[in-house]
Amino acid sequence: MKSIRQVQVTFDCAEPERVARFWCEALGYVVPPPPEGFATWDDVDRALPPERQGAAFACVDPSGAGPRLYFQRVPEGKVVKNRVHLDVRVGTGLVGEERLTALEAECTRLVALGAVRVRLLTADEENESCLVMQDIEGNEFCLA
Repeated sequence: MKSIRQVQVTFDCAEPERVARFWCEALGYVVPPPPEGFATWDDVDRALPPERQGAAFACVDPSGAGPRLYFQRVPEGKVVKNRVHLDVRVGTGLVGEERLTALEAECTRLVALGAVRVRLLTADEENESCLVMQDIEGNEFCLA
């Protein structure tokens, strides 16, 4: 069996570019260059039929290590909890108060970008503390 070499994470959302730009700031991702023959992504968008304009946007890890994130416009809003979510690992290797301090600092930064703090899950016998959050369209993610 051939192994999978790349993974893309796709978000359904109302405003793809807005959500993509939030995640660029949150993760240090960048918008990839437009396809050959186009100077900007706005030029690409204007070349599409009106119903497809603004329908999708993407961002990538500039190091190439992380997955491509793809954002696609859907007509329905978010109704229930995500079945898949991102864990943004800001506290790796940290425990106790040191971990909580790192989580809180990143939470403060992301709230300033439009994220919402949902709840702190405190450490137990099996897991370290993490913070449950929502992006600017309500998609859950964790600071772990």
